[in-house]
Amino acid sequence: MDYIFETKMMVRDYECDIEGIVNNANYLHYAEHTRHLFLQKCGLSFAEMHRRGIDAVVARMNLQFKTPLRCDDEFFSRLNLTKEGIKYVFHQDIYRASDNKICFKGVIDLVCIVDGRLANSPEYDDAFKEYINK
Repeated sequence: MDYIFETKMMVRDYECDIEGIVNNANYLHYAEHTRHLFLQKCGLSFAEMHRRGIDAVVARMNLQFKTPLRCDDEFFSRLNLTKEGIKYVFHQDIYRASDNKICFKGVIDLVCIVDGRLANSPEYDDAFKEYINK
């Protein structure tokens, strides 16, 4: 897959469970942080959009856990983006930096709530226009 955005992160010890691997819920944090950084790259602030009454919210997730990350592992969180009707579909993958092994695959659907109602967001459409693969 071709990716339109990438960020590098590192596993922190408190993100690991008793088995010594990253707890599965933390992958959702990694994916969310990556989306927020991508928004910044597109010139949007998640907080500012909320203040304006425009909230992008997760509607659905399909998650696959492939190879566990461990304490101090560095990893790349990468994403691609499509739009299907009203949904923004983020294809997000995490790769361990040391060997580029896939650790996590996620397809995360987001929709916008504008002034309390499900709606298209011209602001998000405009910010994403050069990145959306149709």
